[in-house]
Parts: sequence; C-alpha cells; structure tokens
Amino acid sequence: MTKRAIYNVKTKEWRHEDYTGAELEEYNANVKAHEDNRLPKKLNRIREIRNQKLQETDYLGVSDNIMSEAVKTKRQEWRDIPSTYTTEEEYDLLLTKNEQRNLTHAVWSKP
Repeated sequence: MTKRAIYNVKTKEWRHEDYTGAELEEYNANVKAHEDNRLPKKLNRIREIRNQKLQETDYLGVSDNIMSEAVKTKRQEWRDIPSTYTTEEEYDLLLTKNEQRNLTHAVWSKP
C-alpha cells in the first residue's frame, strides 16, 4: 500500500503511515489527472513553438518578397506537425533540448 511521509517540526523526525481508503482514492485520482493532462500540455507546447517559428518567417511572405520553395516546404512541415507527430514518444522527441536549451529535432531547423 502507498505510504505518506509526515514530518514533525517539533521533533524534527519523519514518520511514514498508510493512506486511508479515501486518501488513497484521492491520491490515485490526482495521479490519473496528472497523466491525463500530460499529453495535451506537451501538444500545446509544441503548437506554441510551431506558431513562433511560423511567425518568425511570416515576413518572407509579404507581397514584395518571393518565398522560396524551401521556406514554403518548411512552413508546411511546421503546420503539419499535429497530424504528423501523434504519440507521446514523438512529442518528447520534438521537445528535446540540448545543453544550450536549443530544440534538437530536425523539424525545428531553419528553412
């Protein structure tokens, strides 16, 4: 059974005790809610990054500028991300960063 840790400030000691039935139900509900929210949060972050990348290249589409095929292809690739990448493992790869906190997946490369 799952135990909870309780710290006594006066004695500066920890003790562990079992959750009651109701507490365990609440704990399990919280764990499930967190897991249920994980994928939408990752997808929302991916969409934010995608929208930022599209915004950064919007100026290339103004009327006095001709957008290259490479830029058109990359922008379409970014717009297709939600349908191209659909699993949590793929989301994790899209969100992977290096030591400098830069996204590492090739889909984020500049056109």
